[in-house]
Amino acid sequence: MGSGGTRGGGPVLVALVALVALGAPPAHGEELSRIFQEAYKSECHFLNGTEHVRYLEKYIYNREQLLHFDSDVGHYVGDNPEGEFQAKIWNSKEEILEDARASVDTYCRHNYGVVTPFSVDRR
Repeated sequence: MGSGGTRGGGPVLVALVALVALGAPPAHGEELSRIFQEAYKSECHFLNGTEHVRYLEKYIYNREQLLHFDSDVGHYVGDNPEGEFQAKIWNSKEEILEDARASVDTYCRHNYGVVTPFSVDRR
């Protein structure tokens, strides 16, 4: 991926992952109840320091990615029929899109200085 602005020459990736498992543990002698998993993951890709920053949001349900936001694209994209439905709703709400687009600065660039000493500078 080029020489970049980091000592290692590659991009720096910062990820936040949140998992939520819903469901009750089984009572003695009963079968396991159905458990649903929902995950949200956000990533910041830094190329050449903070010169080019790419922000990604991924929404996953039961190990299947439903939809994602890519700052290079600028809107939500559905990865299956359910995700396409949700992406259409979120893309119709300008305040949601503005918040996601601003995450390049408010989330990625803002946290770059915090993460750099532990990731880039330790190489």
